[in-house]
Amino acid sequence: MTYSVSPIGFVRSCFKEKFAIPRQPQLAPAARGVLELVAPFDQGEAVQGLEQVSHVWLLFLFHQALEDKPRLKVRPPRLGGNQSMGVFATRATHRPNGIGQSVVKLDRVEAQRLWISAIDLLDGTPILDIKPYVPYADTIPGAVNGIASAAPLLIPVLWTDHALQQAHDHAQRLDEPLVELIEQCLAQDPRPAYQKPTPEREYGARFWDLDVRWHYPEAGTIRVLEVIPAR
Repeated sequence: MTYSVSPIGFVRSCFKEKFAIPRQPQLAPAARGVLELVAPFDQGEAVQGLEQVSHVWLLFLFHQALEDKPRLKVRPPRLGGNQSMGVFATRATHRPNGIGQSVVKLDRVEAQRLWISAIDLLDGTPILDIKPYVPYADTIPGAVNGIASAAPLLIPVLWTDHALQQAHDHAQRLDEPLVELIEQCLAQDPRPAYQKPTPEREYGARFWDLDVRWHYPEAGTIRVLEVIPAR
């Protein structure tokens, strides 16, 4: 038996590509976006009451990772990308039905859109459903996950003087906490864990309408080199 679902909205996000998106929500509080609802859910009645809620669960599609052939095992980034585990023991993007879930902060509610933060959602992500976060039911004291028992260790993020000035200038233009966003995302070290980059190797990712470039001057340290308009 098959079922069909349709998006109730789409996310306009600070993340324009998959690389450097936090691997879980809540890890980058400065990551912001807007969930734009589509008809018939773009009416005030559909979101009435959400102004009393601080966080919501979003069910969504990994729209850039949909696959025709299901995977039984995956290689989660948390384990370095070189160890296989059963797909249902992970939150890897390669899902049987391409469905993901994230709990995000709800900053503002409007009739046609929700302003959200602490997100891990790619720009254009189709949203399938919204559910309010219920603290007494959704927080489970003593819950255990032996694979991911704690948040990833953070690494120091340094800046060149020029890159930091660029980031401050663009933050003012965008009216967004850009410096914090870059630091929160890069501190989680987005590169594949098996890579051992030399100081000469540069990495890059898009945040909002900007290209951010960085390198690893020494093991366990990132230095941001430039923040420039995306080409």
